[in-house]
Amino acid sequence: MHLNLKKTVSSLPKSPGIYKFYDSQNRLIYIGKATSLRNRVGSYFTGAHDNKTEQLVSQIAKIKIQSTQNTLEALILEANLIKKNQPKYNIKAKDDKSFSYLLITKKDKFPRIIIVRKTDLKKYSTPKIYGPYTSRKQISVALRILKKIFPFHSGQQKTEKGCLDFQLGYCPGPYAGQISPADYKKNIRNIEMILRGKKNSLLKKLEKEMQEFSQKKAYEKAQKIRNQIFALQHIRDVALLSDDFINDVAIVETPYRASLQWQHRIECYDISNISGAYAVGSMVVFEKNEPKKSDYRKFKIKNIKGIDDIAMMQEILARRFNHNWPHPDLIVLDGGKGHFNMAAELLKKIKLENILILAVAKGPTRKKLDLYFDQNKFDKSAHKNIFPFDLKLIEKIRNEAHRFAISYHRKLRDKEWLK
Repeated sequence: MHLNLKKTVSSLPKSPGIYKFYDSQNRLIYIGKATSLRNRVGSYFTGAHDNKTEQLVSQIAKIKIQSTQNTLEALILEANLIKKNQPKYNIKAKDDKSFSYLLITKKDKFPRIIIVRKTDLKKYSTPKIYGPYTSRKQISVALRILKKIFPFHSGQQKTEKGCLDFQLGYCPGPYAGQISPADYKKNIRNIEMILRGKKNSLLKKLEKEMQEFSQKKAYEKAQKIRNQIFALQHIRDVALLSDDFINDVAIVETPYRASLQWQHRIECYDISNISGAYAVGSMVVFEKNEPKKSDYRKFKIKNIKGIDDIAMMQEILARRFNHNWPHPDLIVLDGGKGHFNMAAELLKKIKLENILILAVAKGPTRKKLDLYFDQNKFDKSAHKNIFPFDLKLIEKIRNEAHRFAISYHRKLRDKEWLK
């Protein structure tokens, strides 16, 4: 590595942001995003790479960065800059047709925000398109975070009947009359401001609205906006940029397989809240493929404010292992790679690394799950007989943890509302 580049890399912050590579003619040739700018940029100059990456690295003469407050802003900023500058290696590194875009539907009475490929854009008649985004998975996570702050109706059906998002508070229920058309469209506009990189302007707008509601003594509306402001200021989800994290985590997208008997103790954890409010966690226990309800536990989140599922999950796991309860052979988390990373770090810290961890997220179809686990750890464990996973059992356990969390959340919420 050139001495000046080496010095530049060593001085980069270990914080989220985007990085720009320039060639000797001062031409912008590549834009990327990172959770840790120093680690990510430094990775280009260490180890072996494919031919395209080697070619890119050979042309880097200058590096510039732009820090962001969180990984969500890095993801959005990267897309906006790629669209504006069209760097040479961003286009060469990925078939343009495989980029993902966010599209605001035009014909729906209550507009939806959906993810589409470039080849599918022509199917929709709308001028409101955002992107391109280099990772469909990452923009899916980002949209899920934004939906928790500014809920919208995402299903094609014009009803909230059977809508799980509606039950959880992530769909505001426009077809059920739970939100006015004006307020619904305001949520969509707020998300659009974030997608355009106007978060600071949005925060100022929300603060002004909050003050206006307070002066009118509309305290519930003011409190709702206050929660949105807090959530925007504390966005933190490592799943957005998971490539920068643990490399030996297996990511499996696989159909359900035949049932296998699991003789040991499985604990499954889930979180339930509405935009960070009335946040609770659940722990359900299964032994010999059956629930052991006497060992179920519920947790009221005490230390986390705003929307941060990973931090909430960390709190309940830490509290769980402060008790002298039987240790599980397997922990199942309702979440993605970020949840896995957090749990692995926590168990290592408390010297319980022998406990296996499996994070489970819904795949793109109802018949598939995304699984996150340490392949090497499972291979070396005494529980090799659980492979292939009994995914029907895993789904059953996760659904039970979800049901238990929601029931406690509703009970707590209803009790507070009655007060």
